[in-house]
Amino acid sequence: MDEKLDFTTGSIASKLTKFMIPILFALVLQSMYGVIDLLIVGNFGTTEGLSGVGTGSGVMNLVTILMAGFTTAITVLMGNYIGAGEKEKLGPLLGSSVAFFAVVSVLVSILLFVFARPMALLLQAPEEALDLTIQYIKICATGFIFICFYNFISSIFRGLGDSRTPLIFIGIATITNMILDYFFVKTLGMNVKGAAIATVLAQAISVLFAFAYITRVKLPFKFSVKDIRFSGEIKKFVQIGIPLVLQDTLTNLSFLALNAFVNTLGIDASSGYGIANRVTSFVLLIPIALIQSMAPFVSQNVGARKEDRARQGMFTGMMLGLCIGLVAGTVSFMFGHIIARAFTDDANVIICASQYLKGFALEAIVTPFLFCFLGYFNGHRKSMFVMVQGLIQTFLFRLPISYYFTLHIFMGLTGIGLAAPIATFMGIMMSSFYYLKMQKDLK
Repeated sequence: MDEKLDFTTGSIASKLTKFMIPILFALVLQSMYGVIDLLIVGNFGTTEGLSGVGTGSGVMNLVTILMAGFTTAITVLMGNYIGAGEKEKLGPLLGSSVAFFAVVSVLVSILLFVFARPMALLLQAPEEALDLTIQYIKICATGFIFICFYNFISSIFRGLGDSRTPLIFIGIATITNMILDYFFVKTLGMNVKGAAIATVLAQAISVLFAFAYITRVKLPFKFSVKDIRFSGEIKKFVQIGIPLVLQDTLTNLSFLALNAFVNTLGIDASSGYGIANRVTSFVLLIPIALIQSMAPFVSQNVGARKEDRARQGMFTGMMLGLCIGLVAGTVSFMFGHIIARAFTDDANVIICASQYLKGFALEAIVTPFLFCFLGYFNGHRKSMFVMVQGLIQTFLFRLPISYYFTLHIFMGLTGIGLAAPIATFMGIMMSSFYYLKMQKDLK
């Protein structure tokens, strides 16, 4: 294996940073992907279309997140095999993954198409935008296989220690989506239908490019059509992936519940919370990039039986995240009102957004510690604990604290924002105890 793809040797800080930066840029592009749809439909479509895309894309994001748990599991297994020098297992693993995702993506597409209306109604899509929401979901459902395989192919390269190639894939998808959005929505006046078609075609083009790239590049393992079959490898990555899928699903549902609670506080609070969430989604990109980098780094070193290096990688990631988090947290706390002003000139909405960001600011500092712990545990295939701590901190801490701070201490959005770092701190405490237990078991 090429030395630059090998996490078991060399400078830890250098390799983690080089691997993380392309992941960070890819996450930024993924965040911009949905924003582009909203911007173009908002400017050249209709208000009903804007609502349809917003609600419909929320449904698609949820099912995409479900697949992310399985792709993370594949990345971890690849790292274990590479670190252990068992590259002959990579072909069967990826062949089984192709068969698995082909079947699952078709099943999910059918479910999305059949239940598009019930899901739109469940999310309380406005009556005037209901049909457009359903239209968006159905069109995107037909191309879900491309969305699924984009994430799968990206996981292959990240499992090999290559984070730059997936950045190229998402870059192609983002640029293509922007061009097609403008053409279908602005030039042809297709509104929501055009945005959905653009999304599907952009993903399809990106996946086809990825497949073409794979056939031309020399992979560091043998892979043939015979490997594409159902085998015992599926059981391995499904056992790792299911806890992650359950955690992501329930956590996202809890955020929807929190959003519904904020909506009861009035239109200013609802709008301010929406703006603040846009900001915090970018603030948390660094911790997300860290957890996506930590899993392959740790899994390779676990496979190579270099536990000391795996631990050093975790602590190095924490320090990198802390340095960046201090800056992001300070900006959120001190200048939240200025950031919010870029989205609206409504003084009350700006105040509400600023209040939430003041409470949330500490999250930028503590989250890197938690996410590096979780990446370390994922690299050891300890996804069950990752799920349990995630559910505990969300349902026993974040949601109850949000309600208590708001309804009893009257802290408003500041209290809701502050509930996030408090819950994360509890996650860090649980992870610390579990980490110490792991170290005893590894001796």
